[in-house]
Amino acid sequence: MDTSLPPADELVLVDRELARLDARRSQLLARRAWLIQALYRPVSAAAPRPYPRPPVADSTPRSAQNVLLTLGGTLLTIAAVAFTLVSWGSMGIGARSAVLFVVTSATLAAPVALLRRGLVSTAESVAALGLVLMVLDAYALHRVALPGTDGLGYTAVAAGVLAGAWAAYGSALSRLRIPLPVAVVAAQLPLPLGALAAGGGPTAVAWAALVTASADAAAALWTRPAAVRITAGAAATALGGWALLTGGWLSLVSPWSGAALLLAGAAVTLFVAWRVPAFAAAASAVAGLAALAAVGGLLRSALPADWAVPGYVLCALALASVWRLDASAGEGAGAAPGTGATATATSGGAAGTAAPEDVPGSGRPHGAEPGSAARAGGRLPHGVRLGLAGAGAGVAALGAVWALPPVVAGLLGPVGRTTGVWSGEHSERVLTSYPATAALVLLVAVAVLAAVPRLWARCGAVSLAWALLTALPVSLDLSYPATLSLQLLTTSAALVAAVRPGLLTRGLRPAEAAGHAAPAAPAAGPTGSESANATRGPAAPVAGPETPWAPWAPSPLRPAPAGVDARAAIGWSAYVGGLASAVSALGLALDVRGATFAALGVLLGLFTGAAVLGADARRVVSAVAAVLAATGLVIAVAAAGGFEDHWTALALLLVPAATAAVGSRAPRPVALAVEITGGSVGLLALGIAASRPAFLALALALGGVIAAATAVRPERRRFASWTAAVLFLLATWVRLAVSDVTTPEAYTLPVTVPALVVGFLRRRGDAEASSWTAYGPGLAATLLPSLVAVWTDPEWTRPLALGLAALAVTLLGARFRLQALLVLGGAALALVGLHELAPYVVQAVGALPRWLPPALAGLLLLGVGATYEQRLRDARRLRERLARMR
Repeated sequence: MDTSLPPADELVLVDRELARLDARRSQLLARRAWLIQALYRPVSAAAPRPYPRPPVADSTPRSAQNVLLTLGGTLLTIAAVAFTLVSWGSMGIGARSAVLFVVTSATLAAPVALLRRGLVSTAESVAALGLVLMVLDAYALHRVALPGTDGLGYTAVAAGVLAGAWAAYGSALSRLRIPLPVAVVAAQLPLPLGALAAGGGPTAVAWAALVTASADAAAALWTRPAAVRITAGAAATALGGWALLTGGWLSLVSPWSGAALLLAGAAVTLFVAWRVPAFAAAASAVAGLAALAAVGGLLRSALPADWAVPGYVLCALALASVWRLDASAGEGAGAAPGTGATATATSGGAAGTAAPEDVPGSGRPHGAEPGSAARAGGRLPHGVRLGLAGAGAGVAALGAVWALPPVVAGLLGPVGRTTGVWSGEHSERVLTSYPATAALVLLVAVAVLAAVPRLWARCGAVSLAWALLTALPVSLDLSYPATLSLQLLTTSAALVAAVRPGLLTRGLRPAEAAGHAAPAAPAAGPTGSESANATRGPAAPVAGPETPWAPWAPSPLRPAPAGVDARAAIGWSAYVGGLASAVSALGLALDVRGATFAALGVLLGLFTGAAVLGADARRVVSAVAAVLAATGLVIAVAAAGGFEDHWTALALLLVPAATAAVGSRAPRPVALAVEITGGSVGLLALGIAASRPAFLALALALGGVIAAATAVRPERRRFASWTAAVLFLLATWVRLAVSDVTTPEAYTLPVTVPALVVGFLRRRGDAEASSWTAYGPGLAATLLPSLVAVWTDPEWTRPLALGLAALAVTLLGARFRLQALLVLGGAALALVGLHELAPYVVQAVGALPRWLPPALAGLLLLGVGATYEQRLRDARRLRERLARMR
């Protein structure tokens, strides 16, 4: 082993070698167990089966003995209680004294003989009975000999005497486990009950409880039996907690009395935290809260009511700064980050080595680490610093939460309108009586978080800065113009920070500012490889953080979490606030017409700039917001000009036209979002124009023009072309309906002609395309409605025209072997012919004898049956010919 290394680095190497030896030993033990199983398995399998084993007992002798002893002790205790309460009065004074002395003395002396014989469990039961008898003796003594004494005072004295007696008895018979813990329980009563008996109030009782808890803490720290430590620790927690709660209540009603009690309790708790590192963080956090309640209560009594919470917050920040001040002291003493005592203690803990002070009988308290101060790299242990800083940060966070109601009022107040739009009236202010010092709390929180070089702190500072600007109009009761100007200014600042967050990342660690994990340089050591191994080995040193209010931050030797982009995180923190302020400012601007135009213009410019200069999803959202702002401007102009609804609808079509033009130049995600938003505005315009069908037709036609212009772009051609066709067709139908045109062909031919042209073009490009796909929809759009009209039309013009058109379609289908044309045209021609012949057939059938139609039908069936096979072959050939057509 190289002894020339510094102690910290040498300890790291030793711990690493020990860890390797432990791992190798575990492997060898596992291999040995497998070899034993492999060697002795055949022997056990070949051995003859033994005789049947006797049934296993349901309980062990030890458990049965414990049950019997417990039941026996319980029965004797019940008998003693019954004797004391029932039969005591029938005996004289001498008899009573004799019974008390004989029974109690015999019971307490019996465990001595039992322990000599090794009957420990029996001795425990008898000793427990003796302790109960002592309580009953004290009760009997009060009832007979001292009936006039005060009950609380006598109980306090009796509890103290019993605690001392039981402690002496348990110390003398150290093999008994019951007397000492019971003595600890009895010792909790003398001081609190004595304070009550002396007429003390809550303060005196709390002080008595605190003194008792301090004694319990000392017992938990410096006594050896585990049962005594556990009992004393639980009692100290209960009484100390009650004393601190009483002190907190007193700090509200009597600050000076509460402060003394809280500070004393904080000192005791902090001492326990210093001595027991396992509970250092929790205990020191309680101590920190107690100290804050004490000092903050004194400040609250001296300051005006509005300054109470700021006083607590300032105290909390001062307490939280203990983290940074102590770390700085440790660094100033010569401890480099990640090296020295910090790495020593941490690496030792990682390797699982046992400190000498943890060995029983070493003279040190259980769980105490005298070297914990060095482990923190400063004067305070790491856990103590962590708890104190956490208490301060928690109270400061509560103060920030207390300051948020003006933020909510400033943000949501303008949205919840109680006045009409452009009425010139403003909604009543809310939270006018809330302390204006809430803004000061937010300002202090922003300053503190901005000083912490951590990403989470910087995001919090940005969010709280936005909250501060939002709360100022409420806290300072600003006028309407000032409020609107400040909200627009807040929106501008937030959007600028969201687009250019680089300034806000200054001062962050390089790993966080770069947005990826980057481990710091390894600590100075013998070689670079050894240092690297030290950071990733089983005993790698973990240095404590170096910033206040951030004990959970990554250490210099531990890389920051990967995948966190500082710019994006800070940018989104500012952007969300900017969006919220924009909505609030717009809601407030609706009170006045000029303010509405000004706000919409400013928001349009801001969001347009954010869409041009921004990145990721913020750019898309900004583009959508800009479109919505432009829509609001159009509506505002129409409302200011007194436009009717249909003219407003036509004006709104300017928005989808503009988005179509912008979409042709914008990047793909932005273009898609902008065009979808513009299309939604177009649908709104159509809905507004629906009340005037003539203007609806015009709006549909203009929408078709916009869609047709968009279809020029290759990436939008398919969707935009179909949209344009649908809009044009709808415009034509609405226009025909407005002109009272009821002829179905006027509605179907505008569909049929373009559809047939498209089908023809498709067939030219793809000769294998089916005629049903190319021409079927177009032909059906006209033939089917016209056939329905033919059967209800008494005139001859439509049947003639439809018949000629169907004949032409049929002939074209036969000529070019197109199945759709042949089938649709032939079916339409047959139905038209049937429609024309139907009156004559009906007339002829009416003139013939009634027996003639059945006779003709029978002859037809006979003819078909006689030539069935030939007809079947003809039908099959016809089907095959049709199948060969396209």
